[in-house]
Amino acid sequence: YYAIARQFSKVTARQYLRFFERVGSPLTPARPEIQRLFNSHLIEAVFQVTEFAFDAVRLKNRLWADLRTCGVNVRLNTRARCVSRSQSDKYLEVRIESPEQPGETLRAAHVYNCTYSGINQLLTGSELPIIPLKHELTEMCLVKMPPELAGLGVTLMCGPFFSFMPFPPRPGLHTLSHVRYTPHAFWIEDGSSRCHDPYQALEAFPRRSHFPHIQRDAQRYIPALGRCSQIDSIWEVKTILPRSELDDGRPILLKPDWGLQGLTCIMGGKIDNVYDVSQALEADQDHHAIR
Repeated sequence: YYAIARQFSKVTARQYLRFFERVGSPLTPARPEIQRLFNSHLIEAVFQVTEFAFDAVRLKNRLWADLRTCGVNVRLNTRARCVSRSQSDKYLEVRIESPEQPGETLRAAHVYNCTYSGINQLLTGSELPIIPLKHELTEMCLVKMPPELAGLGVTLMCGPFFSFMPFPPRPGLHTLSHVRYTPHAFWIEDGSSRCHDPYQALEAFPRRSHFPHIQRDAQRYIPALGRCSQIDSIWEVKTILPRSELDDGRPILLKPDWGLQGLTCIMGGKIDNVYDVSQALEADQDHHAIR
């Protein structure tokens, strides 16, 4: 369900409904028993929509099976330290390290840096220009909902945005996030200072949950949230392009021949980017062929 906040929304419920009608996306007013869950003094309207919750574990198993079927050589617990042009200038060489193999060099005509929060770690190790990125250390609360909210997903649009969705890998639990309290810390990599390892920063970060703050704010809009209970939290690094601060968009970062011919840097912030990026790569290859 999408809920429109009265005092914060930049658009009215009528404008919101008209937009969905124009783009041909199904949107209907929520049933009365659902609308009664919301504080009518703060919420203008509640709409029912179709939204899918992905099971990350099942997706992982599916992708792992596909990789094995295609014969892809996968190295786990391995870190790419740097990439450089070979002396013969025919290949790119990637130096990798793992506990079992302290140092090994792989060669390829094309290298794709898809390391998400670690993109600039590889570039720095290769003495190549970094790409401006913003890193956030985030917490997604895992909560057990009261019976009237069990199985429901709700997103408050605009203003003090919060959202809760069923979390399939942990049956019976929901993720609960908040635009203000989900990020605990952030920094921007723009070349003005040393690039810190985001995953080391996450490991060392003191994990004091923001759940009480999220719950107190969210229950103003849905009183029943005052009876949800925190079971766990998921801590992760979220990386976005600095320009995404303006519109919360998640465009694909695609940087071909970044510092080295044949080295492409790719970052996508949404799960469906795995489909978009293949089209972007094909378009880039066609562009190179035309040139």
